Amino acid sequence: MDELLPIFKALSDATRLRIVKLLERGELCVCHLVAAVDMSQPKISFHLKVLKEAGLVKDRREGKWMHYRLNESDLFKRLLFLSVAEKIREEEVAADHGRLDAFKALRSNTDTAVGCCAGV
Repeated sequence: MDELLPIFKALSDATRLRIVKLLERGELCVCHLVAAVDMSQPKISFHLKVLKEAGLVKDRREGKWMHYRLNESDLFKRLLFLSVAEKIREEEVAADHGRLDAFKALRSNTDTAVGCCAGV
């Protein structure tokens, strides 16, 4: 039971559920999550730390930027992500996906990096 408590606590917050839903599409830089969720970088980093400590996300450093992805290393977590994603309606995260897509489009049309992860 001690292993399950941090997982379910991590998933008991709406912002963290939004982040999980965004990461369902694949790895994202923290700057992408900041743009998509429309929150400050320190707040997003706090939520990512909670998800990481619960073993739900993995990170990797690329230069000075952190990239995050779902940790689907065991069957329980895979099934949990599928269950969570299924329960969150697309309408609930459509604005997040719209902001993320707009940010990525802006980044791809810019010659110089504005803030982070050039070329992503």
